[in-house]
Amino acid sequence: MHKQDVWREQSLKNPEEFWGAYADGLHWYKRWDKVLDNNSTEDALTGKRSYTWFAGGECNTCHNALDRHIQEGNGDQVALYYDSPVTDSKRQYTYNELHQEVSRVAGVLQSMGVEKGDRVVIYMPMIPQGVMAMLACARIGAVHSVVFGGFAADQLAKRIDHARPKVIISASCGVEPGRIVDYYSLLIRALEQVESKPEHCLIYMREQHEVTLQQGRDYLWQEVVPNARPAVCVPVESQHPLYILYTSGTTGMPKGVVRDTGGHMVALYFTMQQLYMLDPGDTFWSASDIGWVVGHSYIVYAPLIYGCASVLYEGKPVGTPDAGAFWRVIEECRVKVLFTAPTTIRAIKREDQHAELLRKYDISSLQAMFLAGERADPDTVVWAQQRLGIPVIDHWWQTETGWAIAGNCRATEASPVVPGSAGKIMPGYQVDILDEKTGQPQEQGTLGEVAIKLPLPPGNLYTLWRDNARFHKSYMETFPGYYRTGDAGMVDANGYISIMARNDGIINVAGHRLTTGGLEEVLAGMPEVAECAVIGAKDTLKGHVPLGLIVLKKGITTSHEEIVQQGIARVRELFGPVAAFRRLYVVERLPKTRSGKILRATIASIVDGEAYDIPPTIDDPEILEEITNSLNQATG
Repeated sequence: MHKQDVWREQSLKNPEEFWGAYADGLHWYKRWDKVLDNNSTEDALTGKRSYTWFAGGECNTCHNALDRHIQEGNGDQVALYYDSPVTDSKRQYTYNELHQEVSRVAGVLQSMGVEKGDRVVIYMPMIPQGVMAMLACARIGAVHSVVFGGFAADQLAKRIDHARPKVIISASCGVEPGRIVDYYSLLIRALEQVESKPEHCLIYMREQHEVTLQQGRDYLWQEVVPNARPAVCVPVESQHPLYILYTSGTTGMPKGVVRDTGGHMVALYFTMQQLYMLDPGDTFWSASDIGWVVGHSYIVYAPLIYGCASVLYEGKPVGTPDAGAFWRVIEECRVKVLFTAPTTIRAIKREDQHAELLRKYDISSLQAMFLAGERADPDTVVWAQQRLGIPVIDHWWQTETGWAIAGNCRATEASPVVPGSAGKIMPGYQVDILDEKTGQPQEQGTLGEVAIKLPLPPGNLYTLWRDNARFHKSYMETFPGYYRTGDAGMVDANGYISIMARNDGIINVAGHRLTTGGLEEVLAGMPEVAECAVIGAKDTLKGHVPLGLIVLKKGITTSHEEIVQQGIARVRELFGPVAAFRRLYVVERLPKTRSGKILRATIASIVDGEAYDIPPTIDDPEILEEITNSLNQATG
């Protein structure tokens, strides 16, 4: 049996011993009574958790992320590298320096009346002050809710009204390539709409855009933080909420995922050691944003809890200034492990398919690259492996889980990467592939709904903020005793799981079930294709038929018509005529969220001529009109 499988078996049979060993590496004000209290009669439907990790324990995430390392003599080690090509600025913070800043920000919050359990909304760009704000909340037991910087005013207002914060922390602006985003004006417009008004706002003024603050309510970061009285850490219960993170929902109100404190820090500590295989003092770069769960877990909390240096990057993989930007950062910060999205690698590959810019930099420090966010197609994985000469490991997780459900642990004996698969199931998770109608476990290699048997491991969500009934209905009701992931996939004979699509990404073509992931894999394998998307278009005869959009690599001279015919032929050859694949179009770019996920549902609405709301997470709304025009021209 593979070592990772042994670990997983141990974690399920004896969670007390398995997770307790990692918890012992952290600081606790009061040691837990039980690692897993699974005897509660309360349930999610009534608003109570049915199990608790590290019940009875008291701890503080900020203490474990900063104070603990200083007490152990590592205060002069780099904690945070800030690299901002969009503002042409760089800065390093040691653990001592970050601790001083965070303690003062926490002191400002306390002076504004923020206490344990109060909420603080953070609406910040990718600057160090955003990281400081998160840690400051954790330091005093406040519950932070980070809203992705630049979100539209109405979406920000919804989150403010739902979280009911005592204080909002923001900045005057965000800086994007070629433009300034006026955060403060967006915040003011949001506050005009909300019923739950914050008592104060703390605003960091950026030199790229200065604004006039509202007297009495707003305070300037640069004035109040340097003179604040530093705050000490406030012990909190293990189950105390660390943060609320809103994720998209099918109704108008996003779902507020609640993360606990004790289980969360133990799970992240485990992953840094065993999944990513780092040592304290190494540099870890998660090329995400603090507004997303990846940024929460692996820009801010996990690297600092484990004693690593984390990279905070305010830029793009291409265009700031070119497709060699990531390689430069890796060289300068001596990054050991990079975590990014498949769309990042596809963007670099499109601009520099022969990796000529890579040759300009020394990236010998880089030992592994991890991909997540959406399925990594085999062609992208193989391209990166060949160019970088290191393991490129896809792994799968969700906002709700907070860390990987599946992925190959680097700390075990070499586990081969299987392109197209998200790897082996991680310790703590018991994953079954269920029949969507009967809820019964499926045989190996059979496509079905991916579900996780309860209890979920440490660090996963335990409720939705102010909506436990919705938590139960969204995740627990469909398959009793399981958490429903909403993803479709299959497990092979070696225990590798492949996530093929969201459940709504399964296309039923005249009774034949196809996945968008499988069809996209074929198109992505074409040498001319940089990235692609497949959706199910409505069809009066067959129910749905697949429709594909492809983006070509730079410098392709073959005619679009020829590439389209080749793509249709490839799909029909591998899937047969049952796929009914006849519609394939070349577009300049695909609509995506700011975290890199392709907005397939929105594309489907455009194709079907249905009304749709512009997703608040979209990176560039103008692309939707481009897609509409391209399809109209192609179909005449």
